[in-house]
Amino acid sequence: MTATLSREIAIKPSEAALLFIDVQNFAAKRDGSEFKDLAEADFAAKYGWFFEQLTTSVIPNMQELQAACRAAGVEVMYTTIESLTLDGRDRSLDYKITGFNVPKGSWDGKVIDEIAPAEDEIWLPKSSSSVFVSTHIDYILRKLGIRQVIISGIITDQCVESAIRDACDLGYLVTQVTDACATYSPERHANSLKAIKGYCRQRKTTELIAELQSILR
Repeated sequence: MTATLSREIAIKPSEAALLFIDVQNFAAKRDGSEFKDLAEADFAAKYGWFFEQLTTSVIPNMQELQAACRAAGVEVMYTTIESLTLDGRDRSLDYKITGFNVPKGSWDGKVIDEIAPAEDEIWLPKSSSSVFVSTHIDYILRKLGIRQVIISGIITDQCVESAIRDACDLGYLVTQVTDACATYSPERHANSLKAIKGYCRQRKTTELIAELQSILR
């Protein structure tokens, strides 16, 4: 008898990884290079809502999610935009056109302090939208025995979506933590969640934490 296939499968900690996408100084701090040259009025008009969400809910949710995954024995991993060179000559054509260059070893490329990696947690620099394109994360996940990927990060409708689609196509079951992701407007966030829903299981932070805690009982 053929087993029923579904995305709605609870997390098995020994086969799961939490992946934080681009939660770094460059893109999540006011003085990150993406924002530091903007006048205050321009910054507020374009990014005010985004940073309010990060500060009041998204980063706190990430912290709770990180702690719960560590407690449950889920592998915690990180990727940030960072070139392998100082001048960014290795980055994707799209990043070159956009003007993104986070130089190798720079402060901009570091994960924000609020969810800083523990000593033995894996961090991968990427130079394209999808972590699966410009890093060897697929190889690493397979060597770790990972079959389920929990995704949190920024930007919801850009690098987060790219990772979800690629992970699905490579054979991973994906859970997106919807309130531990952020983009630049509520409309963009809602549209992204609706568009990507067919590729993944979606849960709020409290729901996923409750699921993990029930496993530990």
